[in-house]
Amino acid sequence: MKLYLVRHGETDWNRQKKVQGHVDIPLNSFGREMAQKTAMGLLEVSFDVAYTSPLIRARETAEIILKDRNVPLLEEEAIKEISFGLYEGVNYEEIGQDVKYGEFIHFFQNPDKYVPAEGGESIEHLKHRVGEFLERLYIDESLQDKNILISSHGAAVTAMKNVIKGWTDTADFWKVGRPKNCSVTIVEVVGGKAKILEEDKVYH
Repeated sequence: MKLYLVRHGETDWNRQKKVQGHVDIPLNSFGREMAQKTAMGLLEVSFDVAYTSPLIRARETAEIILKDRNVPLLEEEAIKEISFGLYEGVNYEEIGQDVKYGEFIHFFQNPDKYVPAEGGESIEHLKHRVGEFLERLYIDESLQDKNILISSHGAAVTAMKNVIKGWTDTADFWKVGRPKNCSVTIVEVVGGKAKILEEDKVYH
């Protein structure tokens, strides 16, 4: 089994440095261009099935990559982006200057100290749900020889990589940095054991 973990293309909120989370923001024109170039980079990969977060920016990215291919595209709640609750819609470069949102600064700088806002989700919970999703794939006998596209989000893809690498300490969550928009991480799974072959490859 090979997994192709893709972060969605750029949105206007990415460009404006706004916290997105569960807010359903579509790709912008550059994001669609990124996805098209990623599609060209993955043209030789024969995908058997694809999973996407239900959020439009991830789904649209997957649809552009798959284009006219006859590949089932399945929505999967478990790979949705982390919920930021009250922090969503706020500029994350300015957020630390406001007492109301000050805790958000820990999300990227000290993830082990991050406390979710009202309506938000912890990093630990995110890792748990994406981990359960990956485990379902690993044990599915029908998927063992398949190429699988997984279209998701920055924190959710990072959580999947943490799980695959066996990193359990939340302090290490961003150890290799944030994945760029439309970056691709290729994972090989043999006998239920996963290893990363290529990490955060960019085709645009």
